[in-house]
Amino acid sequence: MEREKIVITGVGGFTPLGNSPEEFWSGLIAGKSGIGPMTLCDPSDYPCQIAGEVNKFDPGQYLHIKETKRMARFSQLAVSAAIQAIDMSELIVTPGESNRMGVILGNGNGGFPTTESGVRTMIEKGGMKVSPFFMPMILPNMAASNVSRILGIKGYNSTVVTACSASNQAMGEALEVLRRGVADVMITGGTEAGISHLGLSGFCSMRALTTNNSNPEEASRPFDAKRDGFVPAEGAAILVLETEKHAIDRGARILCELAGFGSTSDAFHPVHPEDNGDGAMRAMKQALGDAGITVDDVDYINAHGTSTQINDAVETTAIKRLFGKRAYNIPVSSTKSMIGHSLGASGALEAIPCIYSIVENIVHPTINYQFADPKCDLDYVPNRAREMNVEVVLSNSFGFGGQNACIVFKRYP
Repeated sequence: MEREKIVITGVGGFTPLGNSPEEFWSGLIAGKSGIGPMTLCDPSDYPCQIAGEVNKFDPGQYLHIKETKRMARFSQLAVSAAIQAIDMSELIVTPGESNRMGVILGNGNGGFPTTESGVRTMIEKGGMKVSPFFMPMILPNMAASNVSRILGIKGYNSTVVTACSASNQAMGEALEVLRRGVADVMITGGTEAGISHLGLSGFCSMRALTTNNSNPEEASRPFDAKRDGFVPAEGAAILVLETEKHAIDRGARILCELAGFGSTSDAFHPVHPEDNGDGAMRAMKQALGDAGITVDDVDYINAHGTSTQINDAVETTAIKRLFGKRAYNIPVSSTKSMIGHSLGASGALEAIPCIYSIVENIVHPTINYQFADPKCDLDYVPNRAREMNVEVVLSNSFGFGGQNACIVFKRYP
């Protein structure tokens, strides 16, 4: 029996390139960088002092002032993006339908800056001076919880915490929930707001971050031979997923189909992927199989593309292993070249250009691509957007712990 299609009817997003999906997409197509000096904490003691920050974000536009004070930034971003997505989809959450609507979000760290602030308060002023809202602010599940609570969505609710693959995994799990018939609508995506001294300490000590502070807009350079680490970033993106029947019955505008999902584990190393890219290759293969397509059907790949030496080379290897000679004919680009790496939110943020590339038949570039790396020898859409017919998009996310999640978007007929 043929499975019912799962479709996307709305998106919302807060990104380093703008506080709406349209503004974000416009910046991507123009090849703009949203990376600049770090302002969310003082980075002067660290080798990385730049970031992709969500500027001019005012949660008060979407939330009551009391709610903003009781939420960490990652929750504020998620709820605001969810409201945007529901507005675009023109979805009405009614008491009669709310039990058939759910939420699954992905994030990596929860309220990291709030955790740091709470520990400082405990050490400097004593434990009883820590906010009574500290625990419900920092827990990773609270973004999904707050979206559910504020929007009145009473069905399936979950949070995926699989590092940098979290929001791709969340969107894939939401796809499965809808296929199982547990819900008719799922609000899904990811959020991250972890820029803090604590985060900088951990990543800088690993030497995972760029040190190109003098040229922030050129610091994120995925697949380029002179890449030297990723740029930390933040943001949130939310999708409204529905069964095809539910979307048609209510007369919704369908943007595209979420058609496939694959998830694997490297079972190899805490932070390094295997050199042969086996786990990443198997996740991509699973996603294509789940979507009922072959390697010949993929028009564009939105890469994980972090701008680190190891990850970019391994992802390239994995793509070549799966696609063979055709790998050289598939455009591959990295959204992170313009916004940095938002960790658990990255897959969801990258879903927006995946969707818009199908809707508008344009593929955004990988900016800052200047020096060829023999280990990275595919078509990375260097520096300028490309108009082309886009029917099928594969989106990759690979996280610490060797956790891989890939999803497939298809044009809706």
